[in-house]
Amino acid sequence: MPKESNVSSDILPSYTLRSHLKFEDPSQLPILFDLNSILVATDNFNIKNKLGQGGFGPVYKGKLQDEKLVAVKRLSSCSGQGLEEFKNEVMLISKLQHRNLVRLYGYCVEKEERILIYEFMANKSLDTFLFDPRKKAQLNWSSRFSIIQGVARGLLYLHRDSCLRVIHRDLKVGNILLDDKMNPKISDFGLARIFQGTQDLANTHKVVGTLFGILVLEIVSGRKVITSYYVDQYISLVNYAWQNWHESKEIEFMDEALETDSVSSSEVKRCIHVGLLCVQDHAENRPTMPQVVFMLGSETELPKPKQPTFTFQNALNSTGSNSKSDRIWSVNEVTGSVLVGR
Repeated sequence: MPKESNVSSDILPSYTLRSHLKFEDPSQLPILFDLNSILVATDNFNIKNKLGQGGFGPVYKGKLQDEKLVAVKRLSSCSGQGLEEFKNEVMLISKLQHRNLVRLYGYCVEKEERILIYEFMANKSLDTFLFDPRKKAQLNWSSRFSIIQGVARGLLYLHRDSCLRVIHRDLKVGNILLDDKMNPKISDFGLARIFQGTQDLANTHKVVGTLFGILVLEIVSGRKVITSYYVDQYISLVNYAWQNWHESKEIEFMDEALETDSVSSSEVKRCIHVGLLCVQDHAENRPTMPQVVFMLGSETELPKPKQPTFTFQNALNSTGSNSKSDRIWSVNEVTGSVLVGR
């Protein structure tokens, strides 16, 4: 059980962070599953039950003895943490609960296995709809705007309102999961500590703000931005958004799968505007998540964004080549979450 202790605002070791948390309700504690029950639930990690492959390992659909469906994340073996440290991190993650975060039910630590058990999200990840020509029409504008707002609220909770401050640095459409009512929930927050330990907070706000802006532009346009892309392709979408905003032609940036007569043009324009503010070159010109939530939910006048010019040149290899054989910067490579005691 966690013990009480004083904490500072600096990044703290996992055991200290855990001791800062108090589980007043025993039902909040994550469940410790035995490996056999997980093997039964997933049919021995049958490939037919595989939901996807993330940066931290594969995810499987499972059915528990009480018929509850769950998502089982089998963590890869690259974690250097010991057993107790891993359990401490699980305690931290399970404490973070919000309607726009995927709920962690429990975990399994047995033999060499490190497994996390999450609530099951019936509609999988956002990218399965957004980038599928046959499915994207199911994402009408109302759904897309609701998803953007939900993700913003979830990030606001992680950044400001939770008992810990969590900076999600792997924000992407593949990490936005959808329940049976298409409500968005952020996944994979906090996992980086299990793999990378304590991290430096420097520049993390810059990264998460930029990634949220990219996410917004992807949702509005229905276009992929970064994954396995290159500098010129990344710039093309951001510049395309800027060009349409600058020329007051925001509707032309919108996904062609959307029916224009069912779209709120003011909401589309506001989302593109906010997205461009989030990808500004200098961090001081980007809004905070509280500001983003307010901007999306109001009709207040927004500051004018400057034309973005950054290209993540520091990620280029030493030759400076940006040929297709030299992929430089991917959202999948900006991976991490930082947790800090308040």
